Amino acid sequence: MICLETKDLVKEYTSKRVLDHINISVPRGSVFGLLGPNGAGKTTLIRVINQITMPDSGTVFFMGEPIQSKHSARIGYLPEERGLYKKMSVGEQALYFARLKGMSKSDAMDNLIYWFRKFEIESWWNKKVEELSKGMQQKLQFIITVVHKPDLLILDEPFSGFDPVNAQLVIDEIMTLKKMGTTIILSTHNMGSVETLCEHIALVNQSRIVLSGKVNDIRKQYSASVYEIGFRGNLIAFTNAAWGGFELLDHHTEEGITKAKIKLLNNHTVSSLLTYLINHVEIHGIREIIPGMHEIFLQALQKESASKDAGE
Repeated sequence: MICLETKDLVKEYTSKRVLDHINISVPRGSVFGLLGPNGAGKTTLIRVINQITMPDSGTVFFMGEPIQSKHSARIGYLPEERGLYKKMSVGEQALYFARLKGMSKSDAMDNLIYWFRKFEIESWWNKKVEELSKGMQQKLQFIITVVHKPDLLILDEPFSGFDPVNAQLVIDEIMTLKKMGTTIILSTHNMGSVETLCEHIALVNQSRIVLSGKVNDIRKQYSASVYEIGFRGNLIAFTNAAWGGFELLDHHTEEGITKAKIKLLNNHTVSSLLTYLINHVEIHGIREIIPGMHEIFLQALQKESASKDAGE
């Protein structure tokens, strides 16, 4: 089942196209990573999904139907630029935003008490927002975003301003919400959190989608036949045994075990490599080195830039 889908979204500002036929499909109950460099179009896309701005053409579908104002109460949005009223008290503000999402006062109070206890901030209720640190304000903003139990949660750089302990707290809550069926769109530059949280991603660059799909599939797509082999024996014997079958990229030895990072060449397979090696060194382990999302992110942008230059 699909929670959110965009079809051929186009948006221009003063003759500059900031969304160029954007198509994404966000499965229900998943964590979907929306990635891209600054100025790529991510924020504009999020604003269109939230009906803050309208596309010039194309359609956003929410739960199978064109998105409408009635769907706003089923969406939670944590913007990168936080929007708290500094002079209001924490409790008054949290209650105000909960009521804006259509909650009754009693339901809002029950949910807010639950979240304030969960985040151990009950003592903040009567504090002014301006008295809080940036990280404390972040906690409040997160609670305001999720208090109405949205079906779709859009988080734009949710970890900014958090120390590692509170960042992990938010990560844990994101995973709990996912298990409860909430669909989450995560826009972030933190590639570590993408690998930890996201099942699907879309990479936006210069207003277009340049890479999308399941994280595991994309990582396999960008794998480069690089492996780490642990062995006991002579390094020269190791390299001679498989001469021509691989390129030695790096190696180091600890406690008698050498770990060699190699790249397979000339369509050789792991099986053929091991066949060459097994009579010359004692193999202790082998693992494929799959590139991380940060490396894939950079490779995809370089590929897109090269493709664009070639077309000019």
